[in-house]
Amino acid sequence: MRPILWRRAFAALLPCMLAAAPPASAATELLVGTSHQTADAELPATVGIELGIFEKHGLDVKITDFGGGSRLIQAMTAGSIGIGIGAGSEMALIAKGAPVLAVCEDASSLPYCSVGLPYDSPVQSLDQLKGKKVGVTTEGSLTAWLARELARHQGWSPEAINIVAIGGKPEAVAAALRAHLIDANVGSTMEIEDLEEHKIARVLAPVSSFVGRTAAGVIFASHDMMKQHPDTIRRYIAAYLETIRYMNSHKDETVAIESRITHFPPNIVAKAYDIDQGMFTKDCRFDAESLANLKRSFLDQKLLTEAPDMSTLYTAEYVPPG
Repeated sequence: MRPILWRRAFAALLPCMLAAAPPASAATELLVGTSHQTADAELPATVGIELGIFEKHGLDVKITDFGGGSRLIQAMTAGSIGIGIGAGSEMALIAKGAPVLAVCEDASSLPYCSVGLPYDSPVQSLDQLKGKKVGVTTEGSLTAWLARELARHQGWSPEAINIVAIGGKPEAVAAALRAHLIDANVGSTMEIEDLEEHKIARVLAPVSSFVGRTAAGVIFASHDMMKQHPDTIRRYIAAYLETIRYMNSHKDETVAIESRITHFPPNIVAKAYDIDQGMFTKDCRFDAESLANLKRSFLDQKLLTEAPDMSTLYTAEYVPPG
C-alpha cells in the first residue's frame, strides 16, 4: 500500500480504535459524612481534599456535614454514607446496634474545646456554673459528655447543670450566647475566640483543665462499606494519615487552608494550630486511656445501661501495619 493510502486507512480506523481503547482509571467516588466539619479533629477530612492527597490515593471525596454525631450515625445506619468522621462518644450507638464500627482514632486528646460564656457574663470560674444552662451540640455528643465531665470534676451530681442541645452551627451558638439563652457553651476554642473579637463570647477555661484523654476524633465505617469496599477504607485512612503528617509539618499552608474552610481569620486559626499540636495520632490505633474514659462516659451519660466490651466497638483491620 502506498504511504498516502496507508495514512488514509489509518485515519479512517482511528475513531474505532479510540472507542475500543480502555478508559483511563477513574478515581473512586466517595461520600464522607462529618459530625461537625469545621471541628479541629475533623478538619483533615477537608484539608486532604484541598491538598489533593485523597485524589493521589485514587479517591474523589465529597463531604456532607450532619451537624451532630447522632445525626451522622443515623445517616450511616440508613445507608446514606459509608464513612463518617465524628467523636468517640458516638461509639455508644454501636453498642446499641448501629451497623458501623470505629476504624480509626485520629485524635486522642481535645485541646481545642473550651467552655465559653456570653461576653458580658458575670461568671469568672467553673464553680460558678453550678445550676446553669450549658449548651452542647446534641445529646449523646462529645460536647454533652464534656459538660457532664465538668460536673463530675467539680464534684456535682449530673443534674447540677442543665444540658441544652443547640446544634453545632457557629451561628446558632453565637445567637444562643448573645441572647443569653444559655449561660455557657462547650465548643470549639477557635469559634469562641472568634466570637470574643466581636464581643459576643469569651473563653472561660479549656476542657483540658478538667478532662483527660479521650477519642476526640474517630473515623467510622458502615458494615456494608467494610463488606463491599474494604480497600476504599484502607485508602481513605492512608490518605487521612498522610494529610495529618503534612499538616503537622506545614503550619503556614495548613493555616491558610483551614482559614478558607472555617472562615476564621488566619491569626485565630494560627492560635488553634499551636494549641492542637500533638492531638492527632500517628497510626489510627485506639488509645487505652481514651477507651477507658469513653466506657465510663457511656454509663455516666446513661447512653448505655451496662458497660460495653469496648473491643467490639472498633477494629484495627484497616489501619496501616506497624
